[in-house]
Amino acid sequence: MSTFGSPGALPTTKPTPPQRGSFPLDHDGECKHVMTTYLACIKRVKGVNEDECRSLAKAYLACRMERNLMAKDDFKNLGFKENEPSSTPKPAAEAEKGVKGELRW
Repeated sequence: MSTFGSPGALPTTKPTPPQRGSFPLDHDGECKHVMTTYLACIKRVKGVNEDECRSLAKAYLACRMERNLMAKDDFKNLGFKENEPSSTPKPAAEAEKGVKGELRW
């Protein structure tokens, strides 16, 4: 009997994961303490992008990179500046300078 339109046996292919956005889960809880502190911070500030929470997010990503739970990458590629923002405001003229082609929010 036929299989009604089935092309037959298809060759098996190995799926390739995406370069970003997919990484091993932390099954052993190696970075759980940093993650729970970060989530508590986000809850406390009601989702606002606070410097304190950004430093915790950076610490969480660093923990994952140190334990090979994600690929090592520069923090500037992950949305962090070289030196995290300080509490001293920049003069208005200096704050307006940018790099050609730079996206600003």
